[in-house]
Amino acid sequence: MTEKTVLAIDPGSAKCGLAVVRRDREGRLELVLRKVVPTEQLTEVVAETAAVAPYSLVIMGSGTRSKELSATLKEARPQDPILMVDEKETTMEARERYWEFNPRRGWRRLFPSTMLTPPDPVDDFVALILAERVLEHSY
Repeated sequence: MTEKTVLAIDPGSAKCGLAVVRRDREGRLELVLRKVVPTEQLTEVVAETAAVAPYSLVIMGSGTRSKELSATLKEARPQDPILMVDEKETTMEARERYWEFNPRRGWRRLFPSTMLTPPDPVDDFVALILAERVLEHSY
């Protein structure tokens, strides 16, 4: 099995989540990079990301502004293939994943994580989940 690296993007009106995820030769998934960026900086950040963490595919969620942002990205980076994927239930999954990366402390430990809203944006976790879905099932 060869190594595969993807850049996943959760598009949004004000901000976008990005995650670079790699599947190594043994099939394990590794998070290389994860961040939330202002939407107006998406193209610039994608170019910077490609320079430091090369990828072979862009995965973009099919939600808010996805058509517009994918067209902008295709124009700026025609060499990058883009795969549009359904974002169904990713926000709820991302909230759960947030608490895995950021264990609850203090009074937050008293409530189930499903009842809590993370204090930070979870768009980067949505991107991570989109990448995992593609890498685990088809790519």
